[in-house]
Amino acid sequence: MGFFDKIKKGLEKTRQAMATTLGSVFTGFSQIEDEFYDELEESLILADLGVETAGKAVERLRDAVKAQRLKTPEEAKQALKDILVDMLDVGDTELRLDTKPSVILVIGVNGVGKTTTIGKLAAQFVKQGKKVLLVAGDTFRAAAADQLEIWAERSGAGIVRQHEGADPASVVFDGIQAARSRDVDVILCDTAGRLHNKANLMNELNKISRIVERELPDASKEVLLVLDGTTGQNGLIQAREFKQIAGVTSIALTKLDGTAKGGIVIAVADALQISVKYIGVGEKADDLMPFNARDFVNALL
Repeated sequence: MGFFDKIKKGLEKTRQAMATTLGSVFTGFSQIEDEFYDELEESLILADLGVETAGKAVERLRDAVKAQRLKTPEEAKQALKDILVDMLDVGDTELRLDTKPSVILVIGVNGVGKTTTIGKLAAQFVKQGKKVLLVAGDTFRAAAADQLEIWAERSGAGIVRQHEGADPASVVFDGIQAARSRDVDVILCDTAGRLHNKANLMNELNKISRIVERELPDASKEVLLVLDGTTGQNGLIQAREFKQIAGVTSIALTKLDGTAKGGIVIAVADALQISVKYIGVGEKADDLMPFNARDFVNALL
């Protein structure tokens, strides 16, 4: 299955839902009129773009229709695609892994698929010939390190872990020392996801960041936020919180194959101005796919 086909299949539920609502907007009108814009905005909100992002997209479409003198809903549909691609274009969609080692700090609330995302990334990097080290920094969730160890074995990555309840920053420090001695290319750090206890989480992430800065001042660093696509606008609320407390640089949206509201990808990128770098559309390691805005929008519409 090709790259585009895989995204298209993964977004099937969203596409079917949008075909019912959005499709009827483009086929139900013979010309572009006020009611067309109203129904279009409602359909985009139903696809989980959110009120603000949907409103912005429709306003931009109105301007494009006037500027380009578009006459038919079909022409408007192509213009809308271009607008959505532009809204998703908020920065580089590739992770910065320019140094040896490079560090990816993976954050997100429990249950979003954080550990699985780390495992899938590890498998992909190892496949590319990179030497990868997993660091089990989520020392508070029972079995988090065990889960990570299974992924390390599966992917061929190394792992550094300590006992349950250990200081996460201390595990990260050990991981950095091990990465140096083992000549590692990429360090993937798991972290705890206790957003409800914001002060503790902020202190913990700050401490981890300080260790990384002190030990690897010149290394490429990414703070990758993992969001569960099925939580929709709730995920956007989480993302705002994490952006505030952790300096998020990139986003991975998981479980998009299980939701009819894949429009959340556009809402997150537009609202936070942080680039989505991966989307999860299935269980296998290569179902965590590098994000491409044009392919995503074409698969969606």
